[in-house]
Amino acid sequence: MLAIVAALVPLVALAEGPTAVTSVHLVKATEVRSTSKEQVTGSLSPSKTLPLGFEVGGRLSASRVQKGDVVKAGQHLGSLDAEIVSAQVAQAEAGVAAAEASAELARDVAGRQEKLKAEGSVTEVQSRSSDTQKRQAEANLLMARASLAQVKAARRRHDLLAPFGGMLVDAPEQVGGMVGPGLPVYVLQQLDPLVLKTTIPEALRAVVKPGLKARVESVATGAGTDDATVRLVLPVADPQTRRVPVEVLVPNADGRFVANSLARVFFPVGDAQRAFTIPTSALGATGGEHVFVIDSGSRLKRVAVTVTARGLREITVAAVQPLTEVVDAPSAALVEGAVVSLR
Repeated sequence: MLAIVAALVPLVALAEGPTAVTSVHLVKATEVRSTSKEQVTGSLSPSKTLPLGFEVGGRLSASRVQKGDVVKAGQHLGSLDAEIVSAQVAQAEAGVAAAEASAELARDVAGRQEKLKAEGSVTEVQSRSSDTQKRQAEANLLMARASLAQVKAARRRHDLLAPFGGMLVDAPEQVGGMVGPGLPVYVLQQLDPLVLKTTIPEALRAVVKPGLKARVESVATGAGTDDATVRLVLPVADPQTRRVPVEVLVPNADGRFVANSLARVFFPVGDAQRAFTIPTSALGATGGEHVFVIDSGSRLKRVAVTVTARGLREITVAAVQPLTEVVDAPSAALVEGAVVSLR
């Protein structure tokens, strides 16, 4: 008999009305102006990626950077052994010096012959011969200078410079090994800005255009920025998904985002409307997204909301009524109409 009575007690309580909750904690809801947003997910990629190698082969004699270093455009990365090509440069410089001396001598002889010709002391043939020798010497000088420029260019190819600023994500750990022409030795990536590549429905092309500001948040860490900018909207839909490719530039000077990770991008697609920011913990999801408020009779009232923006600690919601304070961390036991007290 006692067991039957005990089993009937909850039923009697339900018949009498909602069970009172001892206490709840309220948190502030702040009114803001919010714009409806279209959320899509994409991959954050480096804005530039380039494997770097030497144009010529040889032995790696020096590496002036390490993996993970941030380098500037034009910074010296590494060098090949240049003993042989340096000797060729010295030889070519000597050749230029000899050609300059020969050309100077030929020009002097030709000048003197021209004067003697005017005085009638030499024949026309002798004068032309000296002039031809002068031109030949000057041509030899030009060839010597071209040879010097060629070996100097070959010498420069033994040094590798960064073509743009970025981070080295790969670099040799030791020197002394042989490398072939064009073989990647370093990998350079520009991580500020990053590029988020994603797709949008074709209907959004009228709203999402180059230059549009958007919010980007990391899926893994929640780090975000409101300064992302649409860089490109291709006028070609994917043949499989019928969605339009979009690229978004994401500033990353402080390194808050990780390249090649997933991120969400929020495109504003409507006019600004009244909304409220609340802690993420205040949102209830059972039976649809909602929050609880307390009326003048200290009773719970359930208010349906629509999330317009999500952050790591706060969310923005649109509601059918103004919100000033909402119940924090609502449990599944909370029911509308229950009498509560504040703690």
